[in-house]
Amino acid sequence: MSPHREPTVVGVQNFNAAEDAAALRAAMKGFGTDEEAIIAILTTRSNAQRQAISQAFTHEYGRDIIEDLKSELGGHFEDVIIALMTPPAEYLCRELHHCMEGMGTDEQVLVEILCTRTKPEIADIVDSYERLYNRPLAEHMCSETSGDFRRLLTLIVTSVRQGARDEEAGVDHARAAEAAQQLYDAGEAKWGTDEEIFNKILAHESFAQLRLIFEAYKELSGRTIEQAIKAEIGGELKDALSAIVECVESAPAWFATRLRAAMQGLGTDDRTLIRIVVSRSEIDLEAIKREYERLYDKTLESEVRGETSGDYKRALVALLGPA
Repeated sequence: MSPHREPTVVGVQNFNAAEDAAALRAAMKGFGTDEEAIIAILTTRSNAQRQAISQAFTHEYGRDIIEDLKSELGGHFEDVIIALMTPPAEYLCRELHHCMEGMGTDEQVLVEILCTRTKPEIADIVDSYERLYNRPLAEHMCSETSGDFRRLLTLIVTSVRQGARDEEAGVDHARAAEAAQQLYDAGEAKWGTDEEIFNKILAHESFAQLRLIFEAYKELSGRTIEQAIKAEIGGELKDALSAIVECVESAPAWFATRLRAAMQGLGTDDRTLIRIVVSRSEIDLEAIKREYERLYDKTLESEVRGETSGDYKRALVALLGPA
C-alpha cells in the first residue's frame, strides 16, 4: 500500500454546496430527469463534498437527496449514484452486509473489502458496521464463515482495536526477520502447515512491515511468500492470504485483476465493478487503470465501455477520468 494516493476523483476547487444542491434539484424537478447534469456534478465532487451537498439539499428543500435520486433513477446507474452519495465506510459496510445476508455468503467480497484495507480503514468500517446494524461485524462474520478463513477475518477486524497494523508506526527490521523465520518454521520447514502463525502475522502487521517481512522471507527460504502460500495452503484461506500479500506488493494490480474477473466470462459482475470503481476513485484508481493496461494490453475504459451502456456507462467512464 503506497502512501501516495493516485485518485481519479479529487473534488472541485471553489466548491459551493448550495449551488450544487440547487443544480441537482433542478435536474430532478418537473418532467424528466437531467441525467447528464447529475453525472457531471456527482462524479467530479469528492465524497466529503457530496456529503455537504446532501446536507445543503436537506437544509434548502427539506428533502433527502438520496430518496429523490432513488425515485428519479433506476438500474445500475442508480446503484453508481447512490454509492457515490454514501460515506465510504458506510458504503463498504452495506456491501459487507449484503454479501452475508440471505442464502450463502460471497467470500470473495469479504476478501476484497477486508484483506485489502489499511488498519485505519478497517477501524472505520468496524465502527460504522456496528452503528448501522446494531451488531459487531466480527460476530456477523463468525456466523457466516468457518475454519481458518473465519479466524483470519476475525483477527483482521478485531486487531484494529489493539493498534495492530499501524501504518504510521514505522517499520522494524529485526522484528521482520523474526516474523519471516516464524513463517518459514510454520510452513516450508515442517510437515503440515501451521495456519495460525500465517494468520496472526498477516492480520496484525502493517502493510509496510509486511513488505519487510516478505523480503526477509525470500532471503531466508529462496522463494516468495506467495509461492509458499500457494504450495502450503488451500481454499478460501489461500485466496485471503494471497490478497493480503498481493496488496502489500501492489494494491492497484490486485484490484485490476479483480476488475478483469468482474468483466470476463458470461455476464458482468456489475456490483463488483461499481464497488471497485467507486471505492477506489479517491484512493488509487489512476494506478489501477495503469496496471490494468499493463496486465491486459487494453485500457480499463475500453473494457468498461464494452460491458456497460447508457447513463450507467457514462457515470463509470466519468469516474475513470481522462485516459
